[in-house]
Amino acid sequence: LDKSVAEATEQRKAENAEYKDLMANNGAAKEVILFAKNRLNKFYAPKLYKAPPKVELSKEDRIFVNNGGTPPPTEAPGGIAGTGISVGFVQLASARAQLRKDAPAPPPETAAAYAKKSEESNSVMAMMDLLVKDLDKE
Repeated sequence: LDKSVAEATEQRKAENAEYKDLMANNGAAKEVILFAKNRLNKFYAPKLYKAPPKVELSKEDRIFVNNGGTPPPTEAPGGIAGTGISVGFVQLASARAQLRKDAPAPPPETAAAYAKKSEESNSVMAMMDLLVKDLDKE
């Protein structure tokens, strides 16, 4: 009986660690998607774009800057491409490495029909919303 209880406890601990890892990765993925969506809004729908918050200087720093000084250095955001989003993803294999091995596909015979910029962005935005909803369900 003690052996089965110990095994069940170990299994629950492993499942809990897996669940916490999954939720952390889902949260990071959702944050990256929302950041990308905001960046696309800057170009396609400027009214929906949310600018990053302005840095508020202290009273002493404002006086120093107004008298010709330079503002104090800010901490580098780090993360993905300087966005401040840190992710624990690990890439195990590169899809590009596989593509380099194969011969490239022949180019299309004719160009695609012209599509307006807004139509193109709406489908991408809808796809991003769908991805975020899927992450929320999981």
